[in-house]
Amino acid sequence: MTAQDSATPRRGIAANHGTSLAALAVLSFSFSFPATAWTLDGFGPWTSTGLRGVLAALLAGGCLAANRVPVPKRRHWPGLLTVAGGCVIGFPLLTTLALRTSSTAHSAVVIGVLPLATATVSVALTGTRPSRLFWYGAVAGAAAVIGFTLQQSHGRPTLADAYLFGALLVCAAGYAEGGRLARHLPGWQVIAWAVIAALPVTAVTTLLAWPVEPTHITGRAVGGLLYIAAVSQLGGFVLWYRGMAAIGVARASQLQLAQPLLTVLWAVLFMSEHVSVAAPVTAVVVLLCIAATQRARA
Repeated sequence: MTAQDSATPRRGIAANHGTSLAALAVLSFSFSFPATAWTLDGFGPWTSTGLRGVLAALLAGGCLAANRVPVPKRRHWPGLLTVAGGCVIGFPLLTTLALRTSSTAHSAVVIGVLPLATATVSVALTGTRPSRLFWYGAVAGAAAVIGFTLQQSHGRPTLADAYLFGALLVCAAGYAEGGRLARHLPGWQVIAWAVIAALPVTAVTTLLAWPVEPTHITGRAVGGLLYIAAVSQLGGFVLWYRGMAAIGVARASQLQLAQPLLTVLWAVLFMSEHVSVAAPVTAVVVLLCIAATQRARA
């Protein structure tokens, strides 16, 4: 057996492991919107965004200190600040504002455009060239999501949709940059340093918003806050960036096409939301697009 022959099974195992990590991350992210909606029962949108960042930073700081992780080199900080701005500040705030007036199921399906946006940003940053089959699947999934959005709003995008589309743009930049950084730093360190970098903003946001926004602390609100801080803002990203580093940002991003379907399921089971037939149909369509993107070769 040649060295090339022995390397092929190892690459296959690594790819399968990376796919599994990214899929677990998508599963953990899929409950973020329901948890955010629960958080809004007790905290204002600005307060909840600040608190989730502060709590995540405390957890990340403890992990970094316990492992005596050195400060990243200067060349890594522009990327870490992009992750902080997109995934720690921008996306949580904009989606939280959207969920004040939009249902969990509707918001989840709109964010289904995120995989296409992430793949596009990744291609611009890294110069990779996915195949035509990949782009066909990615564009088809995004088109289904946009069609659903317009159908739900009778052809007129709402303010919540504007928040959501802004969220997916900034998050796409954070995903793509984080996936690139995870090839040079361990995935958990990428998100850990990002939430630390965002701490001055999230701490000030919390201090300014908490006294002026209504607060009604309940068990469900606290539970939702702990989930979005520990899992949505930190733990899920550890799996996500490790998976991206293993199989590539573009390919991993398309696994997130399954996230709307899962979130719609949680919205029905745990939020007692009533969704139109278009929501699950759209989610199934984008789920089928995953098969095309995962079969495609770069």
